[in-house]
Amino acid sequence: MDKPHIKTDPLYQLLRQEDVKAFNEQRDSLDCSNLRNGDYRGRDLRNMNAKDLDFSNSYFRNADLSGIDFRSTNLQGASFLDAKLSGVYFPEELSAEEIRLSLDTGTRLRYRKD
Repeated sequence: MDKPHIKTDPLYQLLRQEDVKAFNEQRDSLDCSNLRNGDYRGRDLRNMNAKDLDFSNSYFRNADLSGIDFRSTNLQGASFLDAKLSGVYFPEELSAEEIRLSLDTGTRLRYRKD
C-alpha cells in the first residue's frame, strides 16, 4: 500500500489549496484518478462533491469534512484521525465502529464483507 503523498495533479492541488468551488466545477471534466493515496491533512473540504471519487488510502487527519456525502466514494484504507465529520454520510459498507476507530486512533478504514 502506498503512503499518502502530495501530488502535482491539478484536481488534487485544488483540494490542497482548499479551493473546493473550483474543484467541484472541474471534477467532471478532468481525470479524478489521482486523488487516491492523497495527503489531505488539515484541509477544509466542506461542500466538496465526492460522488463516485476514489480516496482510497488517503490521509484526512484534522481535515474538516463536515457535510460531505461519501456514500458512493471509495474510502477503503483512508484514515480520519481527529477529522471533523459532522453531518457526513458514509458508505453502507463502513460500520460506525470502523469510522470511530479511524477517527479516534487513525486506523485505516476496512469495508465490511457481508
